[in-house]
Amino acid sequence: MNIPEKFEELRSRGEGALIAYLCAGDPTPGATAGFVQALVRGGADIVELGLPFSDPVADGPTIEAASGRALSAGMNPDVYLEIVASINVDVPLVCMTYYNLIFKRGIEKFVHDCVQSGISGIIVPDLPVEESEELSTSCRKYGVDLIFLIAPTTTEERIERILRHGSGFVYLVSRLGVTGTRSDVSQSTTELLSRVKTKIPKAVGFGISNGNQAAEIIEGGADGVIVGSAFVDIIASGKDVTAKLETLARELKDGVLSVIA
Repeated sequence: MNIPEKFEELRSRGEGALIAYLCAGDPTPGATAGFVQALVRGGADIVELGLPFSDPVADGPTIEAASGRALSAGMNPDVYLEIVASINVDVPLVCMTYYNLIFKRGIEKFVHDCVQSGISGIIVPDLPVEESEELSTSCRKYGVDLIFLIAPTTTEERIERILRHGSGFVYLVSRLGVTGTRSDVSQSTTELLSRVKTKIPKAVGFGISNGNQAAEIIEGGADGVIVGSAFVDIIASGKDVTAKLETLARELKDGVLSVIA
């Protein structure tokens, strides 16, 4: 199942999406598949798998530390693709990484290899839409969604350009700054949801960590919520990780479902 099909399935039930992020290879490459399966059991509809990079400029200290642990454990693009290919779940998988790794491997080769491993979409936080044509062309060729980020400071002109070039879903950054959990939902989130007018599903990320926040964002007009640092914190704790990932995913999905209950 690809990303548009998943959102169509959810929309037919009036249901928002839970999109869960993990850094692949944290704390070891062998652990990732089991963590993904726990998230899906808990209710994750789409899973983002971070391909770790040494300078993750969009990520806060939690995910930066996860990237460091994964790299120390031997993660690289080849190992990443092997991990993804080994994951047996019936939800779309998305690669989130930085452009340096894509460029070094070769843009078309990277996209082709992602498809072969089971990736449905790619997110590249440090790639401006104005410089994305080569990657966009390869993604269209292989049927991969290229997902762009829109921030509260993004101009109307750039929003229109992003909506023309992006697919799958549009990643709305809930607040300025880097990734990380927050205790509240920013007012800028509601304003951004109202500014971005598109039929492409809108998913909000950066700072969501509990079911109440997830419900609030869906009530505000989002089609999905993206949660990363809260899951990565569980992995970093090293205690009852699989069970806690499943439990948090279920809490977040319950929050999303409460909007239509």
